[in-house]
Amino acid sequence: MRLKSRGIVTAFLCVLSSLSPVLNIDSNMSSENIKAPKTRKKIRWGKLFIEILLVAALIFGIRTWQQKDLVTGEAPSFQSVLLDGRTVNLEDYSGKPVLLHFWAEWCPFCKLEESSISEIAKDWPVLTVAYQSGDKEAVQKHMKERGIESWPTIVDDDSRLAELFGVKGVPTSYIIDGNGNIRFTEVGLTSGWGLRARLWWADKFKKEAASETGN
Repeated sequence: MRLKSRGIVTAFLCVLSSLSPVLNIDSNMSSENIKAPKTRKKIRWGKLFIEILLVAALIFGIRTWQQKDLVTGEAPSFQSVLLDGRTVNLEDYSGKPVLLHFWAEWCPFCKLEESSISEIAKDWPVLTVAYQSGDKEAVQKHMKERGIESWPTIVDDDSRLAELFGVKGVPTSYIIDGNGNIRFTEVGLTSGWGLRARLWWADKFKKEAASETGN
């Protein structure tokens, strides 16, 4: 029985050894088949990563170009009249940061920001500027239709205020701290939470006014 068992084992080992090349080939083929999709997947992710970098670089370049003429440092002093007839200037907001928001009736991105601006106005001082949007009556009509008539708004049909701040397109937002310093500028569609975060930062970390520093 032992001899018979040894013979069976030997025969089995011989069969395995004869099949080993075939098994190795199949194993290699399986490995190659597995590696090929992985390689293609890596290439696909690599291309996607490069495309994302290019888009990010393009957006950064556009935003940089849009903001190149915006005023920085101490906010320009001005006095204007709101839609309700009240006189307004930046000194009225001394002590707390204010969101100065330029928008236009014809601007689709401005419409997308309306709800965010309205919500922010419940918690922070907000002053908006209707840029090249018609006269007082036209702006009032538009604001009523859009449900934003509660916004404190300056009509800037002749673009004088926009020119004072270097605004070339809308929406454009300025975060001005309680000492009259421009802390942040945003051009284009901006998130509500982003504006809130900037207002919070300007409130917590005020800069000294230029007049106080002797500049």
